[in-house]
Amino acid sequence: MTAKTTLDLLTQGQPPANAEEVSEITAGIQPFVTLLEEKYLSEYISPGGSKIKFVTGRPGSGKSHFISYLSASAAKLGFVTAGFSAKDVWLHDFKEIYLEIFKHCDLPACLKACADRVVRELGHDPSDIPPGNTFADYLSGLGEFDALTKKELRNQLRELFLKNPLIDNNFAVACSLLTGGILGHPTLETANKDLLLGWLTGSKEAKLAAVRRLGLSPSKITKFNARHMLRSLLAVHQMAGIPGILVTIDNMEILAGSRGALETIRYTRLKREDAYECIRELIDEIDTLANIMFIFSFDRILIEDELAGLKSYQALWMRVQNEIVSDMFNPFTDMIDLDSLGKRIYTQETMLDMSGKLAAVLARQGCDTVPIDEEKAQKLLSGDVYAGVALPRQVGQATLGGAYGL
Repeated sequence: MTAKTTLDLLTQGQPPANAEEVSEITAGIQPFVTLLEEKYLSEYISPGGSKIKFVTGRPGSGKSHFISYLSASAAKLGFVTAGFSAKDVWLHDFKEIYLEIFKHCDLPACLKACADRVVRELGHDPSDIPPGNTFADYLSGLGEFDALTKKELRNQLRELFLKNPLIDNNFAVACSLLTGGILGHPTLETANKDLLLGWLTGSKEAKLAAVRRLGLSPSKITKFNARHMLRSLLAVHQMAGIPGILVTIDNMEILAGSRGALETIRYTRLKREDAYECIRELIDEIDTLANIMFIFSFDRILIEDELAGLKSYQALWMRVQNEIVSDMFNPFTDMIDLDSLGKRIYTQETMLDMSGKLAAVLARQGCDTVPIDEEKAQKLLSGDVYAGVALPRQVGQATLGGAYGL
């Protein structure tokens, strides 16, 4: 990544795209993220749990940085991470959310892990199969690829996919055929492989009539069956040995509408209400999913705007509001308030650390930076130097001497 690109992202209020840089400039929130890793990802999501959390705060409070840092931490634990913005993906149709999650998942790699599982079930070691050869090729070389072995291969695929109650039947058939193609039996032509993957990804080029010829009874992926398709995808990931999927959706404040005269309104009232209903349905059905955590992030405007924000859709607001409001930060609440967390963690020492880390990263990339000193840190702590802007962004602005441009 070039220095200009990194600086541009920061000036737009976004964290660096490089996970190592995100980690390097992080200050103050590490203990909280560690708690989420241990108590949620490792101890709850990985064994089969599911959870939804919301992250809010003033502009510049570090919401995007927080979910980026958490995603990088989750990836180190083996989680699949799917991060995207509400500015880019429609939220009023869960089909769009599912397809975006699917894009971040490597289904062929998952099915390869499932194929290796079948190989082990039949008493062989996947590492013994020569590169470029299928399991069927390997067995043929040993003189063991007889009719009984072929039948057992098909039985293993049936047990793995078709008899799993968590997997949609058509999704199961597709995965069974794709995994059989990896194993070498039943054989699967490249065109049919592409057709099945196209249907799973909602491609318009995957004609249902062609998919039916492969033994499926498919229908188009819609908002009505997308959650079941996600449930199926999660089950395949679990069989592949992946601990879970972390989904982060940023910039949800766009649901409240444009705040600039020249900005185009993305969501009409009806689409906004459909988006809130979509999230409400996900909350009510989250316990039917496994090994997944959703995090929705937005500016405080989505809470404060009673006409277009969360409060405008009471069925959703009743499910996300905190019943007990306190000035103390609660790390286990479903509504994570980074403004409240900031009051707890942003000391003079933390701010100096943050500024120094930011300056070091950008200085290596040729950007002129001046880390703040104790006097400047104390001045920022004494009150809002920049009205409506949270401390993390104030530190960034002061470090770059106004070049931060926010």
